[in-house]
Amino acid sequence: MTPEAMAAIYAAAFPHSRAWSAAEISDMLASPLTFAISGDVGFALGRVIADEAELLTIAVTPDHQGQGLGLILLDQFETESKTRGACWAILEVAQDNAAALALYTRAGYEICGERPSYYSRPDGEQITASLMKKALR
Repeated sequence: MTPEAMAAIYAAAFPHSRAWSAAEISDMLASPLTFAISGDVGFALGRVIADEAELLTIAVTPDHQGQGLGLILLDQFETESKTRGACWAILEVAQDNAAALALYTRAGYEICGERPSYYSRPDGEQITASLMKKALR
């Protein structure tokens, strides 16, 4: 999947957030530490540094959300992370994103902290992120 396609999916999946541009995604993917898992209507971006994987995002087009594709992408992210030597996975998720919180909790992630005002909405609203982690090995 191209960075342009990823940017379009991201913008559609997160209409109340600042969209990531194709250039930003391309820059992330230029690092050998960063990888993408993609399908026709969604993708996950992650990176592994030492023994820790970070899920940067999972995005699925709105008309395909709620069909289990996020869980499939998350599982593939974890598999690739383990292949790259990760023992842990971490992520941040907006506390008002109930669907994502449910997905990550169902997949075995646990809240281990929070980051106040981590996300900024286009209207200036500040949203706290929950920091979540999961042992991969």
